[in-house]
Amino acid sequence: MKVEDIKKISVVGAGNMGHQIAISAALAGYQVSVTDISSGMLSQAENFAKKYLPERVTKGKLSQDIAERTLANLKFTLSLEEAVSDADYVIEAAVEQLDVKRKLFTDIDRLAPSHAILATNSSFIVSSKVADATKRPDKVCNMHFFNPALVMKLVEVVQGPHTSDETAQVTVDLAEKMGKTPVWLKKEIYGFLVNRILAAITNEAVFLADMGIATPEEIDTAVTQALGHPMGPFRLMDLTGIDLVYDIGMERYQETRDPKDKPSPLIVEKYVKKEWGKKTGRGFYSYE
Repeated sequence: MKVEDIKKISVVGAGNMGHQIAISAALAGYQVSVTDISSGMLSQAENFAKKYLPERVTKGKLSQDIAERTLANLKFTLSLEEAVSDADYVIEAAVEQLDVKRKLFTDIDRLAPSHAILATNSSFIVSSKVADATKRPDKVCNMHFFNPALVMKLVEVVQGPHTSDETAQVTVDLAEKMGKTPVWLKKEIYGFLVNRILAAITNEAVFLADMGIATPEEIDTAVTQALGHPMGPFRLMDLTGIDLVYDIGMERYQETRDPKDKPSPLIVEKYVKKEWGKKTGRGFYSYE
């Protein structure tokens, strides 16, 4: 397969990452089907597209023709079969839970055409953890977008030992067609590039807050003012979702059984209170 053969893309998972990946693909001219098990999530995704695209026109960032064509390229459905049955490329953007992803990849593999490439947008989980749930491991890889996917240019393409060179190359080319900047990792490693570096910063920041050395606000101020980061680690967790931070930590701990991989007390507290950040109106900061 070559990137020119890709006409239809399916995005499985209509959350914050999923629907923005879908709009990015639709803006690039692809026909895109978006699916989710939650009708509420799917409605939110469709409403976001209907609001976002006209806003871009109003701001002079997008022409009316392109906005209308992009919206026409998007289809929202609760049926996984309908979403992937004619897809050339499938991007899974579900929760960071391995059992959920493995079940999804088994179902997608059964329902999607045999030529279709199946990618996971996982932030940390390598594709070899899901590839053996399919009958096409050579067509499985990581295609990791960054939040917010409509703004962030970088895409990490991770080639596992099972992934063919052709699959990785097509994925790199697809990222470029979507206006992104791909980096091609030719070996798998947990967390890939960016999140391994970010995790080191975040883990230290959370440790300092847990120890009562400084508040999350003070740590964010130090990181932005002294290190020049556009956003501190606590504000960033609020944006990406503290529930996601918790899920990633628990998945890693279940794999390694190393206590240091467990989510910190501060993260657990926020998770239990459902103070997950911007999406719930409160995290380390208030958005109410």
